[in-house]
Amino acid sequence: MTTERIPLAGVVGWPISHSKSPRIHGYWLKKYGLEGYYVPVGIRLQEFEETLRSMPRLGFVGVNVTIPYKESVLAIANSVTDRAALIGAANTISFRADGGIHADNTDGIGFINNLKQEEPDWDATAGTAVVLGAGGAARAVISSLLAEGAPKVILANRTRARGEVLQSHFGGRVEVRNWTEVHDLFSDAATIVNTTSLGMVGQPPLEVSLAKAPFGALVTDIVYNPLKTDFLLQAEQRGLLAVDGLGMLLHQAVPGFHDWFGQRPEVDAALREAVLAS
Repeated sequence: MTTERIPLAGVVGWPISHSKSPRIHGYWLKKYGLEGYYVPVGIRLQEFEETLRSMPRLGFVGVNVTIPYKESVLAIANSVTDRAALIGAANTISFRADGGIHADNTDGIGFINNLKQEEPDWDATAGTAVVLGAGGAARAVISSLLAEGAPKVILANRTRARGEVLQSHFGGRVEVRNWTEVHDLFSDAATIVNTTSLGMVGQPPLEVSLAKAPFGALVTDIVYNPLKTDFLLQAEQRGLLAVDGLGMLLHQAVPGFHDWFGQRPEVDAALREAVLAS
């Protein structure tokens, strides 16, 4: 009889029932025949730090972190990767053997790897990137685009002041423009990214015209419900490259799964189908 624990992992947040992460990790555990479980754990704000610190004793090897704890978890972590510190948020936690909490952010990795998988010829260095929105997702996207060599990132947000915070954070390669100018920003864009929730089921539409976007530009939306937003449909109708946001969710899960269960998983069509069927 062995006393070795079966590894546990999960996703923590509040609320948590909407998360597709259990479907992703559960699919991989079954596919690779690995021992382990991945569970959703709803934690209220006043219980978050205490619960997180107790999880290693319960057999957890790591967790994903979602709303509203992506920023606050950095203050609890014993170590933080450079990319998580730069973005100012963490979405992946690994518990070390001594119980220490290691925080990372894989959203940018997920974003870039999704584009490279769906459009292998895409090159961030090809020209200006335009990013819509200035929230947590925008931080990860901007950070990853700059790391990939985008010469300039133009940022437009409905509240300009929030965009200026990101500009001061990331430096001179980020330029902030008014939301009222958004239709004119695409004329020189090689990459166009919507990081807002506009266009998501239950949210107002993203009323942005891609009429001035040049042929060959890549358009992507981090929204994946619906899978093809009106923004992406407009891109397809204009003959632009369109990449949906589901792949970002799938690819961001890869580093955590690898760290927790010792297997680097593959993002493929079967995984997409399994997640969409949930």
